[in-house]
Amino acid sequence: MSMARVVVVDDEPMVCVFLRTILGSAEDIEVVGEAHDGAAGVEAVLRSRPDVVLMDLRMPGMDGLAAIERITALADPPRIVVLTTFDADQYVLRALRAGATGFLVKSTPPEELIGLVRTAAQGHTVLSPSAARRLVAASTDGLTARDRARELVGTLTEREVQVLAGLGAGLSNAQIAARLFLSEATVKGYVSRTLDKLGCVNRTQAGLLAHDAGIADDGPAGERR
Repeated sequence: MSMARVVVVDDEPMVCVFLRTILGSAEDIEVVGEAHDGAAGVEAVLRSRPDVVLMDLRMPGMDGLAAIERITALADPPRIVVLTTFDADQYVLRALRAGATGFLVKSTPPEELIGLVRTAAQGHTVLSPSAARRLVAASTDGLTARDRARELVGTLTEREVQVLAGLGAGLSNAQIAARLFLSEATVKGYVSRTLDKLGCVNRTQAGLLAHDAGIADDGPAGERR
C-alpha cells in the first residue's frame, strides 16, 4: 500500500491534534510533520518531504499564502491543500494562483477529508463545493484575466488546447487519453509541454487558466476536479 505523507500547518494546536487523529486513522496516510505558522511550515516541508500539505491561510508571521508561494517554488514541491474556515472569492483564487492544488473548508466531514487527502496525493485537484462555485464564477468575471488567458492559449497547438480543456474539466491523464484516443504516456507529454508553455506550475493553475480562457468543459461530478 502506498503511504501518503502529510504535513499539517495551522496556528491552532487543537486543530493539528484533530487532523492528526482523523488522518492517523487511515492505514495509508501518515502525518509526518506539524507547524503553527507559515515559516515553520516551509521548514517542515523541507525537513519531512511530504506528499501533501494541509495549509491554513490566516496565521501569525508568514501567512498561508506566502508559505504556499515559497513551497511551490521548491524543486518537486508537494501538493498543497488549503484547509480553512474562510472560502471567500479572494482567498480561493489567490491560493490557487499561488500554487495550491486544493481548497477545503474545515467543516469538511472527517471521512470525506481522508478521501480527499488521498485524491490530492494522487495529483488531483480537490475543492469544496462552495469553493468550486466561487472559482468558476470568479474566473469568468475578470476581462483582463480572460484576455490574458486567451493570449496564452493562442500559443498552443490544437492538440494542446484539447488537453488543456481536459485539465480545466478536472480530467486525469487516463481520462484525457480516452477522450482524445491517445496513449496515457502521450497525454503526459502534452500536459508537461502545455504547463511549460503557459508558465503554470501545476495542473490546477492550468485548469484555472482554461476557465479564464473559456475553453473548459464539464468534467466529472463531485469534488474531484
